[in-house]
Parts: sequence; structure tokens; C-alpha cells
Amino acid sequence: MSEAVTHSAPTSTDLLASLDPLLREWLPRQRWFAGKGRPITGFSLVAATELLPSTAQLGLIHLLVRARQPHALAQDTAQPGDCYQLLIGVRATLPPRLAPALIGRPRSGPLAGRTVYEALQDPRPAGLLLEALRSRARVGELRFERDMRQDIRGDLVPRLVTAEQSNSSIVYGDTFILKLLRRVVPGINPDLELPLALAREGCPRVPAPTAWMLADLADDTHVLGVLQPFVKGAADGWELALRGLAKGEDFRGAARELGRATAEVHTALARALPTVTLGRGPLQSLVDGMTQRLDEAARAVPALRPYAPGLHTAFEALADLAAEGQTWTAQRIHGDLHLGQCLRAPSGAWSLIDFEGEPAKPLAERRLPQPTARDVAGMLRSFDYAAHAQPAAPDGWADACRAAYCTGYAEVSGRDPRTDPVLLRAYETDKAVYEVVYEARHRPDWLPVPMAAVRRLAHPASP
Repeated sequence: MSEAVTHSAPTSTDLLASLDPLLREWLPRQRWFAGKGRPITGFSLVAATELLPSTAQLGLIHLLVRARQPHALAQDTAQPGDCYQLLIGVRATLPPRLAPALIGRPRSGPLAGRTVYEALQDPRPAGLLLEALRSRARVGELRFERDMRQDIRGDLVPRLVTAEQSNSSIVYGDTFILKLLRRVVPGINPDLELPLALAREGCPRVPAPTAWMLADLADDTHVLGVLQPFVKGAADGWELALRGLAKGEDFRGAARELGRATAEVHTALARALPTVTLGRGPLQSLVDGMTQRLDEAARAVPALRPYAPGLHTAFEALADLAAEGQTWTAQRIHGDLHLGQCLRAPSGAWSLIDFEGEPAKPLAERRLPQPTARDVAGMLRSFDYAAHAQPAAPDGWADACRAAYCTGYAEVSGRDPRTDPVLLRAYETDKAVYEVVYEARHRPDWLPVPMAAVRRLAHPASP
């Protein structure tokens, strides 16, 4: 297989033209496609690389394409011109086992008469990616790098993870997991940057990257994928919380340990990367952004409007403290922390994963230092969601988990997030407002979850 990743063949724009009608139908059906609800008006080719010759019995083409769409509304998650990473397999016909991977049969161009499909569902192309990483291959604009201190066996059987949404992952023999980023942007993605920084600090709470896949385009690096050790037998925090609720088990101990793990990661990131002090100007910009998001949300979701004045006080209180001269420390954080981003191994040890941040936000914004309260607020909101998802949840379950999590956090960091209530309330409010808009548009049955938080946060002194 190694000879297949040592060359790159030129690909004409005829290739994209022949795939265009097929991709217009197939791409919007993928869970990781961010531009749902808006038509695709065309594609532009960013890069095309043959990893296996398309004229062979089995071909493999790596594509980076921009999907042109009409301008999105302010609350939509995709902007026109999003660049997507596609791995296109090429065969004469598909065997039955690959039928769900079908994209279609091009009627013209270099692939006319052949069958193209989602190659990640095919073990041989998936195995080819691991071989490229193991051998540090360079193919056209693609570059495969690795940590030479970690061994990568070449005989690991791949399987596609089917439960993801914004990206795709392949597990290799329960030894490694390769996360392939579907929406690709120029610059160093935090999903590689932060785990590498934490590995240098010796932080055991985040699996150290074993290898990574890059594209060098227009004098800028694009991160395409990250290979990390697979935590065998691990379950994510969301699954564990729901399972514990269903069985009537106490989750406070797990929440406390998760708080400790979060604080360890924050402490290591503060050592590894620069921190900054947020004074009046930066804090006012932060407040302005939160206020704007609230105003837009209130226009979009009528149910939110009666609570908007009370929610505004959360942001005004933060601005008032900043005006009085109070400052906060900002550092690199996870950026999208919730129970689903945490894994607990059979040993009971927690790990944090998926440091990409919120993919809908610009990369520069995701890489900005922020108060750790933002991560804490995200986790606190996640406990509320878990309680709602399990009808058997006892009264006070979420509050007990929130308290235990903050206690564990304080045991490591030396500072309980609850001792900074104004900052924490502001971030919880901002997160709840985002949730209201999301649920109103996509899952109306879940709208009561963030609305319950909205009522609490709008009137914090109420019982």
C-alpha cells in the first residue's frame, strides 16, 4: 500500500464539473454539512490529489472544495464558500457492503461510467490514510506528519465511527482514532495545536497527538486530520450521565472528578501558552458581543422576549465591574466543553477531547484567550441537558452535579468558579441564549431546557 501514497496526479477542473451534480444532492444529506437549508449554487476546486489512480480498479481522490451558497442569516452556522474535505473512492461498481456509501455515477469527465462513493466507509482507502501517516508521506499539497516517539503499526483494521456530526472519525484496531475535519480553514486548528501544547506539558488528561494530516495551500497550512490514541472501553460523559440517571446512580463523584480534570487541563494550558489580562476595553467588547447575540435571539424567538430585560442585567453587571476597574485573566481554553466532549476510561480517569471549538466561529476567534469561566459555563449547562434527557432524573440532580463539578475544579485550581458569580452568570446566559435559538429552529421539543435556564438567569435572586 505504501507505493500508493508516493505520487500525485494532476486533476483538471473537468473532474469537479463531472462531480458537481452528484455532490449537490449528496453533500446536503451528510450530517457534517453545515449549510443545510440553503441551496448549493456551485463548487470551486481548492485542491485535488490522487492517492490511488482514478483509472485503477480502486481509485482514491482527496478533494478540497468550496460549496457556494446564498448568504446566511446571522444565526446560521455556515457562510458562503465553506471549504469541505472529501475523500472520493472510485470503482467500476460497488460491492453490496458499500452500497450506503454511494455518491453516484458521473455522466461525463474523467470519471464517466465509473462509480464514486464515500471512501471512508471502505477499509482499504481508510487503511491508506494510516499508512500515509505512518510513513510521513507527501502527496501533492498533502503532508502527513507524526510523532516518531510513538509507534504506528501498519496492520490495524479500520472502522468508521458512525455517531459523529461535524466531522468524521476512523478507529484503527482499537489503538488509534483519526479525526478528519470536514470544514477546513487556513491556519493551525486548535484540535491539533492545543493537544500538542498539553503533550509538551505532560498533561495526561488529553491524548497526545500521534500523527496529523496537513495541506499546504497558498502559503498557508490547513489542518485536515489528527490521529490520537484510542481510549478503549471509554464512554463519553453524556452516555455515562444518562446511564447513571436511568439506574438511579449518584453522578456527583463523577462530576467532581470531571471538574478536577477540567482544572488540570486549564492549568496546563496556562503554563503552555500565553495568558492575558482583560481590562475595561476588552471586557466591554465581550459584553457588546453577548448583548448583540441576545438582541438577535429575542427577535428570532418570541418566547425569549419577556426575559430579555432580565438577561441584559447579566451582561450589564459584568460591564459595571469592568468599569470599576476589575480585571480577569484570559487564556486558551477548550472552547466547546460539554459532557459529550469528555471520556471516562474503564479505570475511571477522565479525558477531554475535541479541542476544535465551535466550528461555526472563525478560527481567529476560536484561538483567542478567554476566561476559563466559559468552559465551566458550558459544562454546567450540559448537566441541565442531561437531566432533561432522562425523565427519571430526580429533582435537584443537575444542581448537585453542578456543585460537585465546581468543587472538584476548585480542588485543583484553588479557585471555585462560583466565587466569581457575575462572570459565570454572564457566560451561562450567553450559552443559554444560543441554546434557545438552536432548539427553537432544530429541536422544538428541547426548547424547555434552555428556557428553564433563561428564567433562572433572568432573575437570579428568585427561589
